[in-house]
Amino acid sequence: MPQLDTSTWSITILSMVLALFIMFQLKVSKYKYPEIPEPKPLSSSKKPMPWEEKWTKVCSPLLLPQQ
Repeated sequence: MPQLDTSTWSITILSMVLALFIMFQLKVSKYKYPEIPEPKPLSSSKKPMPWEEKWTKVCSPLLLPQQ
């Protein structure tokens, strides 16, 4: 049974890692990041939620009359 030749594995792994690092750097360098992040303006007119517009009754089993 022939022996497996592993002499080229190290250069293959190193070149693959280097290629992945270069590809990642090129992909990340395409993004434009804002220099000063600006907060979103807060809207002063708050719309009420549909469940806030009408009164709803909450029934608790402890508040029901005893039978």
